[in-house]
Amino acid sequence: MKGPQKQAAERWGRRAETLTAWLLRLKGYVILERRLLTPAGEIDIVARRGLVLVIVEVKARQLLDMEGIVSDRQKRRLVQAATWLVGNRSGFENYAVRFDLVIVQPWQWPRHIEDAWRADD
Repeated sequence: MKGPQKQAAERWGRRAETLTAWLLRLKGYVILERRLLTPAGEIDIVARRGLVLVIVEVKARQLLDMEGIVSDRQKRRLVQAATWLVGNRSGFENYAVRFDLVIVQPWQWPRHIEDAWRADD
């Protein structure tokens, strides 16, 4: 992608992340970070609900193709980023870590898939 297409995709992705943050707040989550950069890569949203630290991957799609929506490589990167976060930020030592996926499509409610994968998958 180049130029205007890339900018439009970036705007759509940011809107999807904003919508996801509001959805999670309505469901009782506390948003701790958005677009958190770690040495392992970026985490779209870090949220907390009770004693669960939730690492949220947001996917904005025009058409839904669930096949490979989050690749094994992306999952490994997010697990590494979560490991870095827990190890380098105080206060998260006693939290369970969960990996969620939110799929955002035009004119539809976002789909929140809790516990979409596990660190040991």
